[in-house]
Formats: sequence, structure tokens, C-alpha cells
Amino acid sequence: MKGLDLAEEYYREHGVQMISNRFSAYADRIAAGFVGPGSECFGFDDEISRDHDWGPGFCMWLTAEDHVEIGSTLQEEYEKLPDNFMGFGPRLISPGEEGRTGVCTTASFYKTRTGLDHPPQKLGEWLHIPEQSLAVCTNGRVFHDPLGQFTRWREHLKGFYPEDIRLKKIASRCVTIAQSGQYNFERSLNRNELFAVQYSEIKFCSDVMSLLFLLNRRYTPFYKWMHHAAKDLPVLGQQVHALILELMEEQDSGMKMKAIERICALLIDELQQEGLTDSQSDFLLDHAHSVHSRIQDKVLGERFSIIN
Repeated sequence: MKGLDLAEEYYREHGVQMISNRFSAYADRIAAGFVGPGSECFGFDDEISRDHDWGPGFCMWLTAEDHVEIGSTLQEEYEKLPDNFMGFGPRLISPGEEGRTGVCTTASFYKTRTGLDHPPQKLGEWLHIPEQSLAVCTNGRVFHDPLGQFTRWREHLKGFYPEDIRLKKIASRCVTIAQSGQYNFERSLNRNELFAVQYSEIKFCSDVMSLLFLLNRRYTPFYKWMHHAAKDLPVLGQQVHALILELMEEQDSGMKMKAIERICALLIDELQQEGLTDSQSDFLLDHAHSVHSRIQDKVLGERFSIIN
């Protein structure tokens, strides 16, 4: 069973009744769901995932005012719920991961992950939020949100980066993909710099997948799930997923370089189809400048720079 489904069943069976019986005056004010860090909130969990921070549990999000009124008692009642459910449990909590389930305010949930006590508006605010944190804020499932406060914040983030920031990031990925894969991989091979060869390959694959998520307007998850998640992306997902796997499994360096160029050609074709570049070059670095030139914000577009 997937942890996300387990969480919803647990909430329906035990959480709804607890709220109805003990906090009926707030039943139309308590948001509930399962969103946050961990493979289960992304739907990527398996049997290996169950050795820590996995099992029955869910989140409840309150307004700041309601948290003052009932936050501590709601948490106390939550902790009284059964440890075991549907043959799973108890949930083994790792040190430092205590806040994955239970009660918090909507603002504190998002501030912990974005550093902001409000949804980001300015370009600078968006730029300072780690992309993995945005992935964590927009994963999982909201089971109930009568006030809509948690969902409105979440939907704002799910709307993705402002277009100028997306373009800036796409241009950056074009540069680093070209550097690691189309340029430094072969040069490192010729120098017999084995560390640089392997780093170039991994860096290339990582940045290719990052670009893929940007093209799909999805946030890139934690690195160990990047390749797993990439195959489900509608734009080039299955193709790039398969090509990266082929590249990683290939032992012949010449064939690796051909695989790198095939991946780059796919990306260039997509950039051209979306009208993000008018360059006809087969070197992604040349496309970076074309993408960057489409940025409208004067400050963001005044000079070319690499950003994460």
C-alpha cells in the first residue's frame, strides 16, 4: 500500500471522528492532508521506504488564531490515535523529522520550507526558495480544507515560477548541460581524468532532468527521485528517462558521447518548438543566449548568470 493512500484512509477512519467528537466547533476550519518531505508524499515509496518515517499519520493545518486556541490540545488528541492501522505501523520517526505529521499553522508549514510568511510575489522571493522545497510544498494530497487557506497558498506555488525566472533557469541549464556533457566529458576522457569524466556525466544527467522539469513547469524533487519522476513528465519524459538510463548503462565512451548528443538534440528541438530559441546550433550554449534574450525584467535580464 502507498503511504499517501494509507494516510488518507487513516484520516477518514480516525481523524474525522476525532475532530467531530472533540473539536466540532472547529470542524469547518481545520485543513487536513498529507504534504511534505519524504517519498510517501511524492507517491514514490516502496517496501524499502518503510523502515523510517513511514506509516499511519496525517497533517492538520490551522490559522494562527485557531492554533492559539486549540493547537496544543488538537496535537494531544492526535497523538492518542492508534499507532497501528490496516496492518501498518507504528510510524518510526527519525530524529529531527518530528514535524512531518500532526498539527501546525498554514503559515509555519510554508515558512519552514520557503522562508516566507506569505506566498512569494517578487522575483527575488521566488529566486531564494530552493526548488526542492517548492516540490515538497506542492506534493501529496489535501483531504479537507474548508477555509481554503492552505490550498490557496499551495495553488499559488503550483502555478510555477514567473516566466522570467523560468527562462533564466532554462538558460542556465543550457549552459551547464553544454559544459558538462558536450564539452568537458570528452576533454576529461582525453586527459584520463576519471573523476572529472564521471562527474561530468552525472552533472550532465542531473541538469538535463532539471531542464526537463522546467520545460514541463514542474518542480524538480530531491535528487534520488529525479530520474524516477522524470518518466511521468508529459513533455519528453519517457524519452529522456530512457536515454539517461541508456547513457548510464553504456560502457563504451564513444557510444556515451553519441547518447549525450542525442539527448541534447531532443532538448534543442523542444526549445525550438516552444519558441524559446531561434538558434540553429547543435551546441546548447548557443541556445542559452537566445533563451536569455527573452527575459522581460530588466534587472533579471541585464547580464547572463548561472542560477540554481
